[in-house]
Amino acid sequence: MDLVQLEIFKAVAEQGSISAAAQLIHRVPSNLTTRIKQLEQDLGVELFIREKSRLRLSPAGWNFLGYTRRILDLVQEARATVAGEEPQGAFALGSLESTAAVRIPALLAAYNQQYTKVELDLSTGPSGTMIEGVLSGRLTAAFVDGPVLHPTLEGVAVFEEEMVVIAPLHHAPITRGQEVNGENIYTFRSNCSYRHHFERWFSQDGAVPGRIFEIESYHGMLACVSAGAGLALMPRSMLESMPGCAAVSVWPLPDTFRILNTWLIWRRGTVSQSLNSFVKLLEERGFCRSELAREDR
Repeated sequence: MDLVQLEIFKAVAEQGSISAAAQLIHRVPSNLTTRIKQLEQDLGVELFIREKSRLRLSPAGWNFLGYTRRILDLVQEARATVAGEEPQGAFALGSLESTAAVRIPALLAAYNQQYTKVELDLSTGPSGTMIEGVLSGRLTAAFVDGPVLHPTLEGVAVFEEEMVVIAPLHHAPITRGQEVNGENIYTFRSNCSYRHHFERWFSQDGAVPGRIFEIESYHGMLACVSAGAGLALMPRSMLESMPGCAAVSVWPLPDTFRILNTWLIWRRGTVSQSLNSFVKLLEERGFCRSELAREDR
């Protein structure tokens, strides 16, 4: 196994065909086919499921792609470090939608201005999706609801979010789950940590929500709630940033459910100048709460 084989495997995996990968990395298709077969023989597994003119990654191939991406990223970082160069290249960052909308725009702008050679690529989604992205190597780091207790991840606490229940404007006061037992709720997909938090709030009081409607954005949730169709849970900072926030009533949660911490996470042992510089910028702006970060280590 060598770096050329890994680069070829990555190109074929991401392009889905030998011919497309050959055009991308400027090699003849027959060479790619030979090198892929050699790699599979070396590993003793089939990395692809062959279907006519296309290739699909096998389960083993998906696992190996994550390692391949990390190895190639490490090689790139090592070369840049030895050469004494500033951070450069791709930096894939994930984030909760609320964090991306409210907490980090100025931070990302400052980072782009300071490190012009870094190609920052931001993806948003629920915590579960972002964690999977970091574990697979698709994302270098991600802002998620934490702490994340996973043996291959580490990170730092960066933001504190106050979670609130929003309800139609003239809804009766909400102080506990039993008071809204059976009411419909609007939330993100099942891998959203905020959704799990909302469901736990109901459960700890012996209550259950009615129908659960999955919505793709906070703006959609706000519109549904303001129309009188149910309840939603969201960070107060996100709510206050949206037009129309005055069209709903806002109810704080009890202390045991009120505060959630947003963490920046990455794979343990990651060597990345881009990530190190990003964490340093967070520290300089007073966002990293090191006392919590040490608890995860």
